[in-house]
Amino acid sequence: MAFEPPQRLVRALGETQHNGADGAEGTGGAGDWLDKLPELAQQAVDLRELTVERVQAPGGRSSLVVLVKQADGTPAVLKLAPGRARPESERAALAHWDGRGAVQLLNPDDAQGVLLLERLHPDLSVRSLPEAKALLEAAGTLRRLWVEPPAAHAFETVAERTGRQAEAMRASAGADAEVAALVDAALGAREELLAGPPEERLLHGTFRQSKVLAGERMPWLAVGPDPVVGECAFDLARLVRDRVEDLIASPSGSSTTRRRVKRLAESLDVDQERLRGWTLFRAVESGVRARRVGRPQDAELLLEFAGWL
Repeated sequence: MAFEPPQRLVRALGETQHNGADGAEGTGGAGDWLDKLPELAQQAVDLRELTVERVQAPGGRSSLVVLVKQADGTPAVLKLAPGRARPESERAALAHWDGRGAVQLLNPDDAQGVLLLERLHPDLSVRSLPEAKALLEAAGTLRRLWVEPPAAHAFETVAERTGRQAEAMRASAGADAEVAALVDAALGAREELLAGPPEERLLHGTFRQSKVLAGERMPWLAVGPDPVVGECAFDLARLVRDRVEDLIASPSGSSTTRRRVKRLAESLDVDQERLRGWTLFRAVESGVRARRVGRPQDAELLLEFAGWL
């Protein structure tokens, strides 16, 4: 079959040609990888004797996801990602979790850039639940992922990742006084948070409701980590702003956000002020990045949300 990449993937990789989604410099190889993707996907399928069902659409923003069956008929998922998406870091995290709270990796010793995963229900995420229930289930899944990292690990740290992001934020703040003030506040919060971090754990890195899918062996399992080692509040911060468009549209959005910070911090034994600080940093970073790559509506939502914190 033809392995046509979904438009969502094409657009997202286009955004990273000159500046990485996490603040790192773009590799410039996203276009080359897309050009080679049909051939790479066919080789991956043939090598593992897989039967292709369909390409998952709209799919992710950093990888091609293909629903397949293994030689014995067992459903699985084949995932191919370019090097800038750090697929080997994802492989290492999934292998360490070994199915506890996350999708099971089926090929821990396989080829670089190719992941074979247990099949979950790709169209049924926690986001489909009512908001309160979704937050509860997502938080419970996230708690299971927070384990000690393996000895002598090669995972990026929160300090390293946010350091690159901070440089990109400074460069992109521009002449907009309101945005510059938010950037200053976010960078100040980061400095304070890194001055005395709590115990470090292996984190999902990009956790949100849409990253938690329904499964068979467990009701909900996390997918698509961009793992990082650091404090739990950093991981939880991304969940605080889930459904940000609904928060912005609500007349009580600001108070709802503050209650959400308090509720999530208490339910997962995370310091509330540290959660607020990382939520501010991550929202401003995402908002500034959205402006930089030409998504002004997303930027407006994120920066308004950040202003409530």
